[in-house]
Amino acid sequence: MLIIALEGPSYAGKSTAIRHLRHTSLGSRAFVSDCYVKHIAHRDDIPPARTDTAAAQLAAFERFMEIEATRVAEAAASGRQLVVLDRSVDTLLAHAYALDALFGYGVHHRLRGRLTTLPFLRPDRTLYLDVPAEMLHLRRKTAGHTAAESEYFLHEPGFLHHARDYFIHTARRPMTRELTVLAADADPDEVARAVEALVGFWTR
Repeated sequence: MLIIALEGPSYAGKSTAIRHLRHTSLGSRAFVSDCYVKHIAHRDDIPPARTDTAAAQLAAFERFMEIEATRVAEAAASGRQLVVLDRSVDTLLAHAYALDALFGYGVHHRLRGRLTTLPFLRPDRTLYLDVPAEMLHLRRKTAGHTAAESEYFLHEPGFLHHARDYFIHTARRPMTRELTVLAADADPDEVARAVEALVGFWTR
């Protein structure tokens, strides 16, 4: 089984790329799983992006790992040899890494240890969609989401900086076996085609 994950900040184009892949020959033979939050039916049940305590951050991780366990079971039951994930456990670790840096929670190392006791899909390859903060803000504004939610923690400069650092600059490697960074500041549909080409190359 080959597991490929798409990572990157919110509004980087991951969901667009996943939708595109679903309609290709690659998508037709892959088990494709949406982002964690799309597995939660009610918006109010989604853990907050900006938790107030270390305990709350640990609880959020455990909630998302319940979804990860379902992903593991569904991927195995599908019998597919290709698995494509919209975010992986590295998203959860990057989030904890960023909040540790911002608020001193000190939970990142605990979550890495927790993973050793839980089932999860470890990506063989992760494609990180790298987009400048200004472009992310513009995409969110274009989507019409800034008026309803003017303060957006996932786009705060500190969070974006540290979350990106987890994937690109930290001495401690992400869980994925291999990371590829793709500049994704082009049109999302163009980025989706680039993602398709890379996934196609990796599955030859």
